[in-house]
Amino acid sequence: MGIRRALGMGLLAALLAACQPMAYPAPSTPPPPSVQAINAPLPDGRLSPEQAARNFVAVVARVEPVAEAMCRERRPRSNCDFEIVVDDRPNQPPNAFQTLDRSGRPIIGFTLALIADARNVDEIAFVVGHEAAHHIAGHIPQVQRTATTGAVLAGVLAQASGAPPEAVRAAQQMGATMGARTYARNFELEADALGAEIAFRAGFDPVRGAGFFDRLPDPGDQFLGSHPPNAQRVEAVRRVVAGLR
Repeated sequence: MGIRRALGMGLLAALLAACQPMAYPAPSTPPPPSVQAINAPLPDGRLSPEQAARNFVAVVARVEPVAEAMCRERRPRSNCDFEIVVDDRPNQPPNAFQTLDRSGRPIIGFTLALIADARNVDEIAFVVGHEAAHHIAGHIPQVQRTATTGAVLAGVLAQASGAPPEAVRAAQQMGATMGARTYARNFELEADALGAEIAFRAGFDPVRGAGFFDRLPDPGDQFLGSHPPNAQRVEAVRRVVAGLR
C-alpha cells in the first residue's frame, strides 16, 4: 500500500504501519462494521483525531486497489502504482492534490486539515477517488499541453506587437495560466464522475461523500474559474451513481 509514513496526526503513523491492502470489493458493498463504527461525530460534527486517522487508513486500504485496477484497465501503459502522502506542515488549509514524481509515479496528497475535516468515510473515499481520477484521465499532461500552447501563442502575439522582453514574458505567463484553465472545469467534473465510480466500486457512497462540497465556498460561475459550481458537481456525482445502481 502506497502511503508515505511518519507524517503527523500522532496515531496516523502507527496505524499506517499495520495497514495492508484489502481485496477488490464487489460494487456497492457497504464498509465493514469496523469502519462504520467510527463514523460517529463529535457534537460539532467533526470526528476526533483518532477517528479521522482510522477513517483515512481504512478508506485508503479499500479505495487504492480499486483505483489502481481501474487505472491499469483504462491506461495500461501508465504508471498506476499510486503513492498516498500526507502533508503534515502546520496551518495548511484542507486540500488534496494529484501530481507525479520525477519517475512518473502518481502521487495523491492530503493535508492533515482535510483528513480532520472529513465527517465520514464516504467523504474521504470520494476525495481519494477524485484525485486518482485526475491521473487515470491523464489531466496533468493535458494541462501542460494547453498551458504551453497558451504561452507560445501569447508570446508570439506580444512579440508581433513590438512589446519589450518583460512584457513578452508577462504575456507568456498569462497565456500559460489561461491555457491551463481552459479545460479546468471540465477536468474537475470528469474527475468527479470517475472518482464517484471508484468510490462506489470500493463499497462507499459517493453521493454522501459529495456532501463535502456543502462545506466548501461555492466558486459559482467565475470567468476562467478552475472549479465548476458545487451544485453542478454534486449533480454529476448523483447521475453517475444512479447509472451504476
